[in-house]
Amino acid sequence: MTSQPSKLAQLRELSVVVADTGDYDAIKRLKPVDCTTNPTLVKKALDLPVYAELIERELAWGKQQGGGGETVVNEVADRLTVGVGTMLAALVPGRVSTEVDADLAHDTAATIAKAHKFIQMYAERGVPREKILIKVAATWEGVEAARQLQQDGIDCNLTLIFNQTQALACAEAGVFLISPFVGRILDWYVANGQTPANIDEDPGVKFVRGVYTEFKKRGSSTVVMGASFRSTAQIEALAGCDRLTISPDLLEKLDEDHGELPRKLSPVAADGASVTAIDSAKFARDLAADPMATEKLSTGIDTFAKDLHALRETIRGKLAG
Repeated sequence: MTSQPSKLAQLRELSVVVADTGDYDAIKRLKPVDCTTNPTLVKKALDLPVYAELIERELAWGKQQGGGGETVVNEVADRLTVGVGTMLAALVPGRVSTEVDADLAHDTAATIAKAHKFIQMYAERGVPREKILIKVAATWEGVEAARQLQQDGIDCNLTLIFNQTQALACAEAGVFLISPFVGRILDWYVANGQTPANIDEDPGVKFVRGVYTEFKKRGSSTVVMGASFRSTAQIEALAGCDRLTISPDLLEKLDEDHGELPRKLSPVAADGASVTAIDSAKFARDLAADPMATEKLSTGIDTFAKDLHALRETIRGKLAG
């Protein structure tokens, strides 16, 4: 009698599995299609032996430039980000998401400039733009930056998606991929005394299912990638979503479970119904009417910005050391 394949193996038949990590060894072991890098993951990388040579090289470069001034520190942070991304790009068949500085989340022009800079830095290291997704926070300014970047042939991953208008604005901007945050939505409702009775009532799961269905009905080519999972139950409830980005510990749990994994999301045919385009006023209005999305977008950007600041401070310390 043959045993059932693991839930991870079954999930890979239904959705593209992405690793929500920059941990080189975990990616090597779990073989996701895509992976990600961001300041938190790069800061963690500073302690991983596999990145030691890269770190030594970039810190030496920083010291040659005269050490711990802000411009040099920021440049070393960018070089480490792209350096880690370059190593990860060699491991995965798909793409590496690389995050634009969160402190630029409300600056369209600066986001566009930083994205072009990252693509250029990757190109200099032999990584073509087809291997990279530029990760941008889904503020209105971020959506506008992504609209331009997509026209420039640079594919974007719009992150911190908590509201349907945010998601639809991204689709209308022709964004390659969005990352709706399942777990952080649930966190907010639980913190506000609204714990769902079951997984089908989980507000994060319901949100992603709704966005996925709406995108398919519109015939949108924008990829829906569920992100920020708190449990394997949330992941299983979205089996069949275009992509799912999953932390190594939850990937391991799925790999150890040999139960049956039924498909939960299936594409529907586009219905051709006309839609009213989203402008900045509607975007602002709908976000303001959604306290969860307003709070989570704002705290998400703050957290990413703090992580970037912490990475830069660590680099500053190492350059001075």
